[in-house]
This record gives sequence, structure tokens and C-alpha cells, in this order.
Amino acid sequence: MNMIEINNVSMRFNLAKEKSESLKEYFLQLIHGKLQFDEFYALRNVSFNVEKGDFFGLIGLNGSGKSTLLKVISGVYKPTEGSTHVNGTIAPLIELGAGFDMDLTARENIYLNGTVLGLTPKYIDEKFDEIVAFSELQDFIDVPLKNYSSGMIARIGFAIATITQPDVLIADEILSVGDFLFQQKCEQRMQNLRQNGTTMILVSHSIQQIERNCNKVAWLEKGHLKMIGDTQTVCEAYKQIHRE
Repeated sequence: MNMIEINNVSMRFNLAKEKSESLKEYFLQLIHGKLQFDEFYALRNVSFNVEKGDFFGLIGLNGSGKSTLLKVISGVYKPTEGSTHVNGTIAPLIELGAGFDMDLTARENIYLNGTVLGLTPKYIDEKFDEIVAFSELQDFIDVPLKNYSSGMIARIGFAIATITQPDVLIADEILSVGDFLFQQKCEQRMQNLRQNGTTMILVSHSIQQIERNCNKVAWLEKGHLKMIGDTQTVCEAYKQIHRE
């Protein structure tokens, strides 16, 4: 069964050729037709499927289109061409701090972010202590998030997103900001979720992390799908070209 279907997806962005000194100048140029754009394709005709139970890795250099593709799958972007389809619920961890208010405390943000992910206040009440315990931030729970490090924010975000059993979990470099022991803890939770039926997509610049966790990998290069297959085959080909 395919949990995610990506069909000939292209994503085009328009980049302004000339720099506007102010928002007013930008709109004046736009109104008078003086604003010119360069077209930039972050993705070009990308197609593949992710099957139920896969731990699917996405690799590629910066600017290859990995994060853009995850945002298309998650519904943040509508593709310029093509289509995507996701069967079931999706928990996206695609941007550090997304769904948080940095002026609120971690306690308040657990309820805010949980609600954004579709959790009820009653459910969050029941799982609150478990979320805090997993994040290991008991001593900082009533501190505003603006005083948190990026690693601490990642801990809270991951703990909330994985407190349920989503059909699909997407993680975009979310583990790269945590310490090694917490990364291991997160990887173990993802493996547990997978064993219980959750399909995973992981983006990471760490080929070792991809090799440890994923059973299939897609390699994006400048917006194109360069290669897809089993982890060992794709990662070995990638390392031959891009030595870490």
C-alpha cells in the first residue's frame, strides 16, 4: 500500500531580478509592471511512492529540493505542476519552531502546538507529563521559548509530534540540533513508531544516520530525482560523488 504518492511534481518560484529598497517601492514596481522575475525550479518532475511501513530517507546537497519536497507533501506548498497524495494523518517536523510562540512558555506551547497538530486539550492533559519527561526539560517548562536553545526547541517539538501514532511522520534535519544521546533517543522512538505502523520520511545531511535508520532512499540533485532504491545502493553511489 502506498502511503505517499508523488506524481510529476514541479515547484517553481519567481525571484525578483531587481532589489526594492522598501515595500512601497516593491508594490509601485509591481503595479506599473516594472517588476521582473527570474523563474527558479526547486523541483522538476519528481515522481516516486513511499509504501506503508517504510523508513524513507531523502538525501542531497543544500539547495537540492529536499525541504521543498517535504513542504509539498505536508501541504505547506501547492506544487506548480503535478500532485501528491498522502493516505492518513501526517505529523510534520519540517521547520524548527513552527507552530510555536516564542514569547510563551514551553508549558503553554505544548498546548498551542498540540492543538495545531489536531490534539484535544483533554488528550494533551493526559499526555503532558509524558511529553515533558521525553523532552527532559522539566526544569525549564515555565521558561519562555525565546530563552531556549535550538536543541531545546527541537526536543519539545519532537516530543509533541510523536506523542501520538501518526500514519506518517516527517522529520527535516530536526535531529541535527540535538545532542548525540537525545538523537539516539529520538531514533529509538521513531523505530518504535515504525514497528507499530507509522511510515517515516527523514531528511538528514548525515549519511550515517540515514544508513542506520532507513530502508529506502531517494537522492535529489538540483531539484531532480537522481536515484532511488535500497539504502546501501543509493548511499554508496552518493558517497562516491559527495565525500563527507
